[in-house]
Amino acid sequence: MPAPARPRWARRVWARRAWARPVVGLAVLAALVAALGAGPFLAGLRLIDAPALAAALAIGLVTTVSCAWRWWLVAGGLGVRLPMLAAVAHCYRAVFLNSTLPGGMLGDVHRAVRHGRDAGDLARGVRAVVWERAAGQVVQVVIAVAVLAAFPSPVRRHLPVLVAVLAVAALALVLAARAVPRAGTSRWARAARTAIADVRCGLLARRTWAGVVTASALVFVGQLATFVVAARTAGADAPLSRLLPLTLLALLAMALPLNVGGFGPREGVAAWAFASAGLTAAQGVTTGTVYGALILVASLPGAAVLLVRRGARRAPGDCR
Repeated sequence: MPAPARPRWARRVWARRAWARPVVGLAVLAALVAALGAGPFLAGLRLIDAPALAAALAIGLVTTVSCAWRWWLVAGGLGVRLPMLAAVAHCYRAVFLNSTLPGGMLGDVHRAVRHGRDAGDLARGVRAVVWERAAGQVVQVVIAVAVLAAFPSPVRRHLPVLVAVLAVAALALVLAARAVPRAGTSRWARAARTAIADVRCGLLARRTWAGVVTASALVFVGQLATFVVAARTAGADAPLSRLLPLTLLALLAMALPLNVGGFGPREGVAAWAFASAGLTAAQGVTTGTVYGALILVASLPGAAVLLVRRGARRAPGDCR
């Protein structure tokens, strides 16, 4: 039975929210240009050299394969077939689309829907991507809190409050999961039971959890390494112990779906973090710009995947 269509007012609200998100990113960029000028952005593009590009491509290969591995594990736990090579190709394409389209998430939406349709189970295919991305975010937050606690940073004094909030949120989720009724036909009860089963089978199962954690850590460490390469390329010569917390804060800002092709909150937070740490806001913006360009270059194999797939769909004799 097809799902009921959304009411017109709901479609309008969704459309407005979808457009509002990149507008926020553009507003952040406009504020940075007004305060610092276009120089830091242009400098970021001029400073990129061949060693930085080579490093970005190599790190991008590791992070993309790790992301595909995590997705493969979660999908397998949920009972959805996903060949590893196809997962790598889909992840490369998703990174490219995330880097070039507003919001920073449309590539993952595309791979979720495409995989679900290819596997013959759209709902389960979409859930596999949702859960593997959620697992990555959880591991990212844990690593970020540990690093920010170990090294000086502009937010170090606020960490106890943040840890307390995260602990309360985790406890609330556990209690909510225990309170889910084992029977009941309401939509909420069915959705809650499905989510609990997905987490148990796709994330916490004995054969998947260690790989999911390892893959997520590799993805995040790769992103950190790329940001450090960007900072060095931009001329930031601060010690690594001083630079790592700043890169972490900028990377955490990227999780906000308010960017335009990856740009926006990342540069804003980088400008604030670098200035707060005794560097300059302009250097933070330049670093963010270099990072965005390096990620785009590292994702270019995804553009090739996109072109190959489009060419295959247009090939004569294609019966799909």
